[in-house]
Amino acid sequence: MRIEELIIDGFKSYATRTSITGWDPEFNAITGLNGSGKSNILDAICFVLGITNWSQVRASSIQDLIYKRGQAGVTKASVTVVFNNQDREQSPVGFESSKQITITRQILIGGRSKFLVNGHTAQQQVVQTLFQSVQLNINNPHFLIMQGKITKVLNMKPPEILSMIEEAAGTRMFEERKDKALKTMAKKEKKVAEITQLLAEEIIPKLDKLRAEKRAYLEFQKTQTEIERLSRIVVSFDYSRYEQRYSKSKHDLETKLALIDQKSAEIEQLQSAISNIAQHIETITANRLKEMTQGGKFQTLDATVKDLSKEIVKVKTQRDLKDKEAQEEEQNHSGLLSTLKETEKTLHEKRVEFEKLQVTYNDLRRKHDEQQEQVRMNEELIQTLSTGLAAEEGHENGYMEQLQRVKASAAQATTLVDQSRLKLKHLETELSEKRKQASLAQKNNKDLSAGLSAAKQQVKQLEETLHRQSFDPEQERALQMEKAAQSDAIAKLSEKIETTSRKVAGLDFQYSNPTPNFDRTSVKGLVAELFTVLPEHANAATALEICAGGRLYNVVVDNEIVGSQLLQNGKLRKRVTIIPLNKITAFRAHAQKIATAQRLAPEKVNLALTLIGYEDQLETAMAYVFGNTLICADADSAKKVTFHQEVRMKSVTLEGDVYDPSGTLQGGSRPTGGGILASLQEIHALKNQLNEHRQQLQKINQQLSNISQAARAYAELKQKIELKTHELRLCEQQLSGSEHVQLMEQTERLEKEIKALRAGIEDGNHKKAEAVKRCQEIEKEMKDFKKNKDGKLHELMQKLAKSKAELTKNAPRVKAMQREHQTFVLELEQLEKDVKGASQELSESKSVISKFKDERDRLQEQLVMLESSLEKTQLEFEREKAQLNAYDEELKELEALSKQKAKVVAESRLEIQNLTHETDRLSKENNSLLNAINDLEGSHDWIHDQKL
Repeated sequence: MRIEELIIDGFKSYATRTSITGWDPEFNAITGLNGSGKSNILDAICFVLGITNWSQVRASSIQDLIYKRGQAGVTKASVTVVFNNQDREQSPVGFESSKQITITRQILIGGRSKFLVNGHTAQQQVVQTLFQSVQLNINNPHFLIMQGKITKVLNMKPPEILSMIEEAAGTRMFEERKDKALKTMAKKEKKVAEITQLLAEEIIPKLDKLRAEKRAYLEFQKTQTEIERLSRIVVSFDYSRYEQRYSKSKHDLETKLALIDQKSAEIEQLQSAISNIAQHIETITANRLKEMTQGGKFQTLDATVKDLSKEIVKVKTQRDLKDKEAQEEEQNHSGLLSTLKETEKTLHEKRVEFEKLQVTYNDLRRKHDEQQEQVRMNEELIQTLSTGLAAEEGHENGYMEQLQRVKASAAQATTLVDQSRLKLKHLETELSEKRKQASLAQKNNKDLSAGLSAAKQQVKQLEETLHRQSFDPEQERALQMEKAAQSDAIAKLSEKIETTSRKVAGLDFQYSNPTPNFDRTSVKGLVAELFTVLPEHANAATALEICAGGRLYNVVVDNEIVGSQLLQNGKLRKRVTIIPLNKITAFRAHAQKIATAQRLAPEKVNLALTLIGYEDQLETAMAYVFGNTLICADADSAKKVTFHQEVRMKSVTLEGDVYDPSGTLQGGSRPTGGGILASLQEIHALKNQLNEHRQQLQKINQQLSNISQAARAYAELKQKIELKTHELRLCEQQLSGSEHVQLMEQTERLEKEIKALRAGIEDGNHKKAEAVKRCQEIEKEMKDFKKNKDGKLHELMQKLAKSKAELTKNAPRVKAMQREHQTFVLELEQLEKDVKGASQELSESKSVISKFKDERDRLQEQLVMLESSLEKTQLEFEREKAQLNAYDEELKELEALSKQKAKVVAESRLEIQNLTHETDRLSKENNSLLNAINDLEGSHDWIHDQKL
């Protein structure tokens, strides 16, 4: 490398641009007259080479190098040296391809300086390194040999000569760099120590403080989420309570309407019976007149006696057979009666034990509920009192709310007492009427054999029609049992899904419709809910969760318009990131990279996107989240693929450790708050099971719907049989004096209800007194709180802690008592079924015995009749007279029975009128409950989802 051209502009004595060319390759001297500028040319060359010792170029400062120090209008000095670089072996490092190297140095007034290499700005160190690489070190003390320097060189000591040789050979440059590097390292070590101290004293304590604040914030978020969930549960409870009240009221209304229909049917039956009695009276009157007009006829007396004798022998034989069968059936009836008594005795003992347990359980449960309510109220009170409000009345909100609740409880108890007193008065009036009816019924039981025979014939015809039906009630019963089992399974799965969903409460994304008629299908939901981990890759759930990171909580929508509407008018409860499917730019790793990675670690590396299942329309969003990350089986595989030159992709191990090609690593422990995807997988599996059970339930409902018409016809026919059988039993009960028994049972029932109402009135008065006492206590606590807020708050917190401890202590006892109570209920139900079955068998046996006895009695009556007829044939006049007397007596009885039926009709009509008033009241109550339910549904759209 040699000089080809030198250009000087404004440097020292060269005021204008001066270019010196034609330099000889062997140039080694500058000659000329004194003052011609020879030394300035050498100074210019040294200036370009980067000299820093200005005394060697005869200047005290850098401004001395500018022509006349800038006073002649020249404000900068510039020197350019063009070097020939055709000798590649001697070329500086990095400039082997340049035939020429142009180096320019400029200085300005004020001391600013810059270097240009081939027209590009460069640092002074770069220029010095360039020249040092070709053994041109301008700062070498032996680079310029001034006058008198030769003598010094000759007198140099060996170390100085060695230093000069090192400078000439270019090795000195590296020593200087070494010293400079050591100084730099010392400075850096000092800086590292300062940074370490700063980390230990300031940054790490701040990080610990921020971590604590983060934990507090996460706990706050969790509490807020729980508060929202509990608020929804409260509203849902109110909704369910109103629905239950509405269902009960509706059931009462339907019962009253059914009772009205039943009474109307009974009136029609009674009127029909009255009509039949009138016809019977007319028939008897006609027969009486006919008998009176016949006179005495004895022409066939002898033949009648013979026929009657034969008939008497036949009837006696039949009567003896029926008597024997009745005795055998009575023995069977005695065995059934003994079994029934034993079962009833066991049932009575169990009921006594159950009543004792019921009292204990109710008291324990009531106390437990009161403790829970008291804990909840104290928590709400403490929460209200500790909010830090400035206004004085703000501190009383908790007490005021409790005071309002207690006053409402007192008002409710007062209302209940008033209603109970009104009902008590009504029941006492009804009891008095029933007692009068019972006394009358005891006197007015008469013969209803004609109605009994007609009822038996109708029951027989209906039973024959029922047997001809093709409907199988056992099939319907089996379907109903299967339906109940499916419904129970659906309820259990729904409860399990709700429990598991609480673990992923952070995934609860709710919004309101931003526009009318908004299409909710355009909002796909959170990313975490839109994919499933393939079953064969279930062990990669943690890695996929780490891979997705915060994007699991991003919301996927169809387009950016829907996203904008959600952000502006969706009433979102928390900040979210929205992924529009039509705008998002997804990156999916190249297949070549994936193949290379799988080749480096066979069967241990997969693209995260291939381990999940999702809908085709969501592919862009899934690729955006999982398309550029590898899932590796272990750390060794992750290292191989992450830092390989042909792959260089982010990798996540199955343990959750992250390897980034930029050099960062994350891991060391299991991620906190993990298991979201595992919980979602469990929820997906439970939902699939739930859908299967719902489909099965739908099939069962379809089958029930297919047989519903036949079932209705069968049920209607069975109902008719039951009604006719009931009518038959009523007639039998009337014949045996059972009407009086029924009235006595009703009287006993009314007495029990009156006793229960009186107990309820006493309990209501007690609750009212307790509420008034509690009001006074709360008002006293409000006054105490105003006087000593901190002390009262501390006392409340101690009281709350004590109540919680007592509640936790009593909870196992309540659960154990509840299980024992349920066991008793099941045993009582089974015993009642056994008693009912035994009673039914006993009733059937009694019916058979009664049938045999009736047949025997009928035959005996027939025998007596025949014998009497035989005797009466000789006394026809007396028989005719007796028959006429019998007609008269029967007419009187029928007339009395007709009056009795008419009275019952009038009483039934009065009862129908009372029932009509009751149904009107129930209808109004139903309307008010429906309005409350509609208000709740209008305030909270999600109640419909809860019902589903």
